[in-house]
Amino acid sequence: MLDINFIRQNSEEVKKGVAAKNVNPQLVDDFLVLDNEWRELVKETDDLRAEQKKLSEERKINEAKELKNKIQNLEERLKQVETERQKILYQLPNLPLEDVPVGKNESEDIVLREVGEKLSFDFEPKDYLELAEKLDLIDIKRASKVSGSRFGYLKNQAALLEFALIKLALDTAAKHGFTPIIPPVMIKEEMMKGMGYIQSSMLDEEVYFLRDDDLVLVGTSEQSLGPMHSDEIFEEKDLPKRYVAFSTCFRREAGSYGKDTKGILRVHQFDKIEMFIFSLPENSLKEHLLMLKIEEELMRELGIPYRVVQLCTGDIAQPSASTYDIEAWLPGQNNGKGQYRETHSTSNCTDFQARRLNIRYKPLKPKTQNLKPNYVHTLNGTAFAIGRMLIAIIENYQQKDGSVLMPKVLQKYLGFKKIE
Repeated sequence: MLDINFIRQNSEEVKKGVAAKNVNPQLVDDFLVLDNEWRELVKETDDLRAEQKKLSEERKINEAKELKNKIQNLEERLKQVETERQKILYQLPNLPLEDVPVGKNESEDIVLREVGEKLSFDFEPKDYLELAEKLDLIDIKRASKVSGSRFGYLKNQAALLEFALIKLALDTAAKHGFTPIIPPVMIKEEMMKGMGYIQSSMLDEEVYFLRDDDLVLVGTSEQSLGPMHSDEIFEEKDLPKRYVAFSTCFRREAGSYGKDTKGILRVHQFDKIEMFIFSLPENSLKEHLLMLKIEEELMRELGIPYRVVQLCTGDIAQPSASTYDIEAWLPGQNNGKGQYRETHSTSNCTDFQARRLNIRYKPLKPKTQNLKPNYVHTLNGTAFAIGRMLIAIIENYQQKDGSVLMPKVLQKYLGFKKIE
């Protein structure tokens, strides 16, 4: 949620920012009209209450009763205006940071760097699913029988490979001060709304609702990590607070109809290790780069070629002010020609989520005489999305005979060097 005072004082800047994220800037003007009426109603109501109190003290009962009726009418209108104002406020996205490239959609994202050498095979590389089915690692046919489309069974060494990836991610994150967490995968709808992930498009396309219980299934661990400290105040000395969480995640994928329908690239249920940070505002840029550094460290450890992409304004999510993606090179995609596909993402959401969830910190030395706690900044980043990393490993480490070597960094967790 944006700072209301900031909107009032910087309306043109806000309109420019929301327009860059493909949101109609007219919403800002609509908000300001309602906000102005809200402020006038608040003042008028407060003035009448003061007058009513004075009349009551002077025992002017009839006049006080007349004012009571006026106040009730004003309060009804005030409640209506506040609801309409809040509705628009929740539609306004976080504003992009200054260094985020302006663009309409993913076609205008910027590739910052490519890392690692793409392997040259002396044979035509196969798609991961063809390899995995022959090696009895992934079973989508039986999963379809049991659960429908966009599900899969991970079997045999693939299941062990998942646990190895989890351990590598947790060990790597621990070196950077992250606390391991296994969070709930069902959260209250109000908490998902507080994280900024429930809006019109996501209602139908992404989120699984459990209506009878007022719960939703998380699409990523960050959605249950952020609300963990809602309505809390950190001590400045306790920040940054860094977590790394493992959870199963759920996405409807209704908006991706016809895309990646076969295999485990885009599924309804997947496991993921996610990083999340509560940061001092002045340090959030540094914390964002730390997350990106860890993501790249994990990719280099696995020996997977990748590229780093900075998302443009039209491609970053509503809560995000800045996002970087990592895309792994998958040599078996695109009929053996190879293709980059997203495996990691990291976002700085500044104070957008913290305002909605009321997560603040108490400064050690207030910069002004204002002793009120300030809002923290929140950041999230993928350590591993398991399914996509399995795909990257299988395709990059495939051998001519159909076997798959294991990255050296994982062999100590696995106890085997090859799947055959």
